[in-house]
Amino acid sequence: MKLAVYGKGGIGKSTISCNLSIALARRGQKVLQIGCDPKHDSTFTLTSFLIPTIIDTLQAKDYHYEDVWPEDVIYRGHAGVHCVEAGGPPAGAGCGGYVVGETVKLLKELNAFYEYDIILFDVLGDVVCGGFAAPLNYADYCLIVTDNGFDALFAANRIVASVREKARSHRLRLAGLIGNRTLQRDLIDKYVEHCPMPVLEVLPLIEDIRISRVKGQTIFELAESNSELNDVCDFYLNIADQLLSNPEGVVPTELLDGELFSLLSDFYLNTTTTEKVQDDFLMI
Repeated sequence: MKLAVYGKGGIGKSTISCNLSIALARRGQKVLQIGCDPKHDSTFTLTSFLIPTIIDTLQAKDYHYEDVWPEDVIYRGHAGVHCVEAGGPPAGAGCGGYVVGETVKLLKELNAFYEYDIILFDVLGDVVCGGFAAPLNYADYCLIVTDNGFDALFAANRIVASVREKARSHRLRLAGLIGNRTLQRDLIDKYVEHCPMPVLEVLPLIEDIRISRVKGQTIFELAESNSELNDVCDFYLNIADQLLSNPEGVVPTELLDGELFSLLSDFYLNTTTTEKVQDDFLMI
């Protein structure tokens, strides 16, 4: 199974990806996580250091694939999760999609691409061009990470459009949304009411998750010395179990930009007005 994790920049995709990779490994899966970001920090919390990138390794070998060995680019992380960082082109030059393609090409040359039960692509930012959407060419399922705010849902809606387009050429499905760092889900629920798709899990705003990223450790590692975090681990295990059940998934149809603006702004204004009336009534 190949998964592609998308969402607005800074929404927590890498943290979710690392912990989800651990959860899948805990369920007996052989997992490879591929970071698709020039920052090459997707797998940092799995390995506790910035591993060399595919593109840097290829450049050092003058793109002689026969001179690259698996141990040059594949690193073992926590719980046996294998890690690869695709890297990216120099700032303002090149295409991230090209780098993803070169990464898959090299892994196939190394006979590694088909050796895993799960390959998880952790993809940077919003889909703004075909290069960013390249991992969807290899994925069975897309996962979208969002919060309960407009900007993240706007990005999610653009990703939905990419899933719909890529599903024309192969059996790509949207497994669902993952809500992250949110105490409420009213806007998420309003969006999926009009653009139907599963919501796999909603993770609340938990300080320990943020700290785990800073420490370069997954929640599962921290839970080994703090059993109170086992409940947090259950969020990721629940997502893993849903994915391993081979869900049907959906090919969604995105909302037009104007429709999305109207939907969320009208809902916010109506909710705010209702709450104000209630507050005024309580003051009487």
